[in-house]
Amino acid sequence: MLCLRQVCFFTLRYYQARTLSSDLLLSQINSCTHEDEVFSLVGRNKARLSEKHVGIALNMLWQLQKKRPLLLRTTDYIRNHSQFLTLCILAENKVEHMEDEAIVDTLYSILRLNVEDHDSLAEVLVTEAWKRLESLSLPALSKFALCLNKQRRHCSPVIGKVAHIVDMKLDSIQDIRVLSVLMISISDVISQSFRDRLLHKAGQLLEEKDEVHFNYAKRILQFLQNVKLRYHPLLEKCNKIFLKSASRLDVHSISLIFGLYEQLGFDNAEFRLVAKQLLSETIADYYDPETFTKLFFTLGPMAGSKVRERLVLTGVRMAEEFSSQQVLVILKTMQKMKCRNSHLLKKMASVLHKHLDSYHVLQLVKLTQYLVALRCHNLELFAKLKMLLFGFLKSSVIPADTAAIIRVLAMLPSFQVEEIILNKAAAALPQCRLHHLSCIATALVKWNHYDQLHWQNSSELCIKLLQKLNDSGFQRLQKANNLNLLLEELTHVNGEWFEEVLNEETMAMCQRLIDQITRANVLQLSFFLIKTNHRCPSLLDRIASVTVENIGKIHPFEIYFILFLFSALNYDPPANEEFFERCIQHLTSNLSCFETHHLVLLGHVLAVAGYFPPVLITRIFNVSFLSKLDAQLEVLPDTLKQRVRSNLMKLNRAVCLECPEFHIPWFHERYCQRAFRNSSSRINPLRQHVHRMLTEILGGSHYARISVLTPYYYEIDFECILDENKKPLSYMAQSIPLDDVERTHLRHDIKDEGRKALPPGAERIALEFLDSKAFSKDSRHLKGEPAVKKRHLEMLGYRVVQIPHFEWNSMVLSTKEQRNCG
Repeated sequence: MLCLRQVCFFTLRYYQARTLSSDLLLSQINSCTHEDEVFSLVGRNKARLSEKHVGIALNMLWQLQKKRPLLLRTTDYIRNHSQFLTLCILAENKVEHMEDEAIVDTLYSILRLNVEDHDSLAEVLVTEAWKRLESLSLPALSKFALCLNKQRRHCSPVIGKVAHIVDMKLDSIQDIRVLSVLMISISDVISQSFRDRLLHKAGQLLEEKDEVHFNYAKRILQFLQNVKLRYHPLLEKCNKIFLKSASRLDVHSISLIFGLYEQLGFDNAEFRLVAKQLLSETIADYYDPETFTKLFFTLGPMAGSKVRERLVLTGVRMAEEFSSQQVLVILKTMQKMKCRNSHLLKKMASVLHKHLDSYHVLQLVKLTQYLVALRCHNLELFAKLKMLLFGFLKSSVIPADTAAIIRVLAMLPSFQVEEIILNKAAAALPQCRLHHLSCIATALVKWNHYDQLHWQNSSELCIKLLQKLNDSGFQRLQKANNLNLLLEELTHVNGEWFEEVLNEETMAMCQRLIDQITRANVLQLSFFLIKTNHRCPSLLDRIASVTVENIGKIHPFEIYFILFLFSALNYDPPANEEFFERCIQHLTSNLSCFETHHLVLLGHVLAVAGYFPPVLITRIFNVSFLSKLDAQLEVLPDTLKQRVRSNLMKLNRAVCLECPEFHIPWFHERYCQRAFRNSSSRINPLRQHVHRMLTEILGGSHYARISVLTPYYYEIDFECILDENKKPLSYMAQSIPLDDVERTHLRHDIKDEGRKALPPGAERIALEFLDSKAFSKDSRHLKGEPAVKKRHLEMLGYRVVQIPHFEWNSMVLSTKEQRNCG
């Protein structure tokens, strides 16, 4: 018994000493301030290291690196250290004894230290974590999913298992950090219904939390990008988080956010203003190529002339230091800025020569597009691009790549087409999507038109290939049985080939699939009809019906585009009043969803349709609103800026003419005068010809005026005055000599000359010629804008005669006597 007591006492003292020693070693590891201290402890205590020591040591190595700026990290030194190899071997041998969280933490640490994805320790840790997946806590599961994502295991079975667990436990997730990581990691293996549940859950958590770190919002955007979905409710919530966190954003975060917004087709003027101010204040801090490239990408398109000049000069000075990817970003941004600065463009072209071989095929395609758009004249560079693109084309087996290369080869100056290009195109046709067919067709038509096919029977081969291409397009359309997939394919299709060859067949197919129009695809279908300018009553009626049925489930910004379709095409669905009233009620209840410039665009769309909601009109025509609008316009792209200003003028005009009860003043006099002074329109030969005909019919040049400006600055083609007996009245002193018609900018402005009262019974006649743009595609139905102009001219006292192009063309072919009778 005494011996047994002595053995137990010795054993107890041994384990107490070991525990004390182990605790001391853990404490020492946790107290390290440099990697060498960790390695020293590992070297001296190899035999005593437990699985816990190993895990803590590896984690400490990452924590020490994490504290340093990216450029000062020494991960190569760590990975090549002999004691690091010791730790990895020990971890691999002891992995089965590690706790669940320790396995995930160890995997995360070694991956952040840039250990190879398929390193034996990484593989062992992934396998062990996979076995314990069900028992991992949600934070640990999130961290493990992040590791799998870093290893690019986006569609692996283990990610599928993670997605299943998230699906089962989604209701219990209350941490937006955990959820956002999981969403990104499983985005490639989820169904649409699961995606919608994730979006709903993310929206709930963002709404419930008063403070959300902007990194979590960035992850939500990355998820939306991964699933290729522009989901406005989440985008707006994330944007609000970025605005609240503005003081903590740096150029790296802002650049990432701008890039995600661009890919998602989302923009926010308020965030642009904040970003512009932040970056402009710290512009001198960005002196290395990486940060300067990000600065150029974000600040360049919205910078003023002085800042833009400074950015360009810095870009010229730094050009030789740019990497291949940075050159691509600079050129892309130059195209967006419409910056054709010769010095910067020459520098970029010079630097490109050393980088060209490092680009993959689609990067070369984009690079060529940028250089052509920027009007680069470096023939040597284009020659090398042609050689590289041609090489990729010969080996290409992916139809999308083949089509993209052919399309961009057609952009190159003085390009001589070889027969192999047509052969590659013909081979790819059966597998091409509509967008790819459109790219190939555009190239073929251009080459044939400019006679760039120089071998025997080349034109005949090209025409046969075009016919095969047309047949492939028809066959692809006829096989379509899912409207969602068809609309997704049609999103990127445009150009003359589609309009001339497939437009009619596409509309017929959409009508055959009309029962598949739902809340989920009604916006995409509206976009397609806007793009094609096609007035199809059955589709429009179905869109209106689905919109009214689901009005509470459709985001207000999407309602705007649906209304834009009906307003632009001047189409009234069967229950027109109910449709517009329900939409307007939904919009006016959610005006906070719209930015200032979007409200102007919305107001104009409704005005064209003949609606002027008081809450919207009074909100827009308010001094503080207009001041805010002016500030935000400064950071918008030029084309959008011009469109908003033009629409504000048109809305102001419409309100003054149609709703005088609002007492809104006309304040666009200077804007219109400046616009007309800066316009470069000439009185074309057709107008001159018609003016001569009118003077002949009416009895002299003093009976008709050409290109007249009315009050509120409508321009009408011709004006004359008829008395009560329908006889023309002379303008007398206001007559315009026929010779003056040859002058440019010739307009008769009745505001300058004073508008004299007409004799009793007399009326002003406005004669307007309407070209094909005034009508919807393949239709004689007048579109919204020309209809509004007619309505407003009648309010100004005119009798309006609009002659459509199809009627005028038939009149041209008729006899003089028939024209006079007309």
